[in-house]
Amino acid sequence: MKKSLVALAALAVAGVASAQSSVTLFGVVDASISGYSSTSRDLNGATFLNPFYVNKGSVKASRTALANSGYNSSRLGFRGTEDLGGGLAASFWLEAPITNDDGQEGIATFARRSTVSLSGGFGELRLGRDYTATFWNDTVFDPFGTNGVGTNLIFSSSAQLGAFGTPAASTGAASNVGSSNYVRASNMVAYFLPPNLGGFYGQVQYGFHEKTKYSPGLATPDVANSQRQGRYVGGRFGYANGPLDVALAYGSSTVGDDFYDGTTTKTNTLNLGASYDFGPVKLFGEVSRVKNKVDYETQQFGFIGRPDVDVTGYLLGVTVPVGAGLIRASYSAVKYDNNQPEVLFEPRLADPKANKLAIGYVHNLSKRTALYATVARISNKNGAALTVGGPAFVTSGGFTPKNSTGYDFGIRHAF
Repeated sequence: MKKSLVALAALAVAGVASAQSSVTLFGVVDASISGYSSTSRDLNGATFLNPFYVNKGSVKASRTALANSGYNSSRLGFRGTEDLGGGLAASFWLEAPITNDDGQEGIATFARRSTVSLSGGFGELRLGRDYTATFWNDTVFDPFGTNGVGTNLIFSSSAQLGAFGTPAASTGAASNVGSSNYVRASNMVAYFLPPNLGGFYGQVQYGFHEKTKYSPGLATPDVANSQRQGRYVGGRFGYANGPLDVALAYGSSTVGDDFYDGTTTKTNTLNLGASYDFGPVKLFGEVSRVKNKVDYETQQFGFIGRPDVDVTGYLLGVTVPVGAGLIRASYSAVKYDNNQPEVLFEPRLADPKANKLAIGYVHNLSKRTALYATVARISNKNGAALTVGGPAFVTSGGFTPKNSTGYDFGIRHAF
């Protein structure tokens, strides 16, 4: 009986394999020794009201870790394509994040990508969880690919504004897919242009919030962030031909709402990125503007709502091939505009801003294995608190975030 069951299982697997044009197991295992330090300083001094104040100097929070994903994100995935004939093809992509430094997270969730699609001469229709259109510019035009301590500040600051007001609880060690739409969005319907358009490419995406709608509206439960939070709309269009690649992207994510207060909070992102490969050197650049805004359904005379928060930023980067290796460097800067209202007799606080310098080297031992090293430093001003990773700044006791430094020394193996 057992032999018969084994034979039937083998026949079933063989039938699936024969119907499938290709099925691929792939992944990346990336580990690094990484160090992080965040220094805060006491910028206060003696005043007329407190002439005996003693400045506390600085305080540093640091950490050394065996980390993962310093060069490429560690992952494990399966993808496959079936030729349906007539130019049509069906495909799937299931990709899971893994934490190979401690083994805590494995294939517990396909949170990186989980899609099924139909493609042909018309392009591709893709359903499921995937990268957002606006994130593509942040990572494609960053020499460090938004990985490790070298990750650009455009991404770091924008991801903070894209967080949901009431994130869903994580389940065990599985990645939380319900806390942000900045990098990836769930429940999406996406359309991608076909690849035969002379270098032009593009995509449009719509992610359902999957909240319950009530009719009449007054039947809606009085629970914040339960009606529209989680919706995403975005698109990206570009041109890549020879050494040039340039793309413009826009996305809008609903990060909060309250039916009875008549408010909807959105994070809108607009960015433009480009790269040009001269051969001996490849240049990268990106400019970005992110707005976190609250829309009010009703406004009465004298009403003052929460001001919008705007973040503008830019990135300049370069890669230089050197034998079997690659030198990488980037400079990024962001500035926040909290749109503070003018208050009589009160000085307007300076807007937070930060800049970052990162440099690294990748040495390819083979097509699949590489050693890498990266160092980076962030300078924060006027209350900005961006870090390269690791511990947060100490802000209690009158301390203000200042500098964050970090390094990654690691190995990456892809299969």
